[in-house]
Amino acid sequence: GLERLRISSIEPNLLTSDIIHLTAESKKILPHFHIPLQSGSNKTLHRMKRRYEREVFAEKVQTIKQRMPHACIAVDVIAGFPGESQDDFMESYYFIDSLPISYLHVFPYSKRPGTLAFDMPEQWSTSCKNERSKQLMELSNKKKYHFYSENLHHIHEVLFESETKINQIIGFTDNYIKVSVNGKSNLINTIQKVRLQKIVDEDTVQGIIVS
Repeated sequence: GLERLRISSIEPNLLTSDIIHLTAESKKILPHFHIPLQSGSNKTLHRMKRRYEREVFAEKVQTIKQRMPHACIAVDVIAGFPGESQDDFMESYYFIDSLPISYLHVFPYSKRPGTLAFDMPEQWSTSCKNERSKQLMELSNKKKYHFYSENLHHIHEVLFESETKINQIIGFTDNYIKVSVNGKSNLINTIQKVRLQKIVDEDTVQGIIVS
């Protein structure tokens, strides 16, 4: 009886072509991927002991977009990992900027006792990690605005989940765009076809129900 399924966080090396193709063909698995990258620098990925290189990540993103042009791709990134030089950071920044992803989840590196990174040399200051995080968040906002703009004037199915105090109801498209429309609470927990009309802020698109 489930009408919508979303794939949660999945490592690039575990995101197989079969999963991507199944998602593209399914009417229930939604075109929304949350893929941890952590860094766009292979040097940093090796220091993190990740089981993939950035080329693997790029290949998966391109495959998704070829099969599902309007798919949402959210990406985890860590800023200021020990030993990440400014050149490494900029390499990561420009790599992410070059890909058709939708937005970022940005995390400044934080030390965790018991991990290999805890005792690594070249630990960065809080101000350095915050500055790098700020740059990545600005990149994320740019990516999200572009992604939302690509979807304007298209019709999407929206599952409405809540209402506001100004006679608006809020929901998410299949490709995870937050949408607000004029509507009543009896539409909550229903799926409606909505035409996306305009971006109202960095998180929300205004739409109109067309069915």
